Amino acid sequence: MKTPILKLSHKKMNNKKLGTLLMGLTLSLLLSSCITRQVQRVSPDQQIDISGRWNSTDSKITAESMINQILMQSWLEDFQKGNNRKPVLVVGLVSNKSHEHIESDIFISDLEKTFIGTGKVRLVQAGDKREELRSERAGQQDYASKETIKKWGQELGADFILQGSVNSIVDGFNKEKVLFYKVTLQLTNVETNEVVWMGDKEIKKYIRN
Repeated sequence: MKTPILKLSHKKMNNKKLGTLLMGLTLSLLLSSCITRQVQRVSPDQQIDISGRWNSTDSKITAESMINQILMQSWLEDFQKGNNRKPVLVVGLVSNKSHEHIESDIFISDLEKTFIGTGKVRLVQAGDKREELRSERAGQQDYASKETIKKWGQELGADFILQGSVNSIVDGFNKEKVLFYKVTLQLTNVETNEVVWMGDKEIKKYIRN
């Protein structure tokens, strides 16, 4: 008579565990159904910093600050006096040496856009974009009409190249963290390799969880 009693006790315990599990799953489903994700469109110029990492606002602020620094220096006036024209610039490699992934193409694009917006320099393409243009010109040699074909050897040569790097330092303890970014750029004379300008922009962020 004892064995059936033990079996019945185990059955009741299993039913109790199953009931608890079902109640837990039901509660989880109810809670998840109450959580709604909201998406709101905002102005691209609005400054929003959620994670504290490098973002589009940092890129724009840094680009504008550094272009202003570049164009205020004496190299520009000296070049215009000696050549009686605007200097031709190319934005080269800006390497990411920071602790996080940074889209350097976005920062380079911000630099180029700011340069053009000043109207004080002329800008030529670099890197992959330049190679794509040369590929297009090569294709025209075989397929374009004589009236519209673009000639070789007519590219606008750059007088100066802008290059640089993005570095960072992370300092944290417990729930506090400081992110420090330093962007350094150099402007170099393509013909002589002379560095005519060097500057930097620093950004520091304090984060507390």
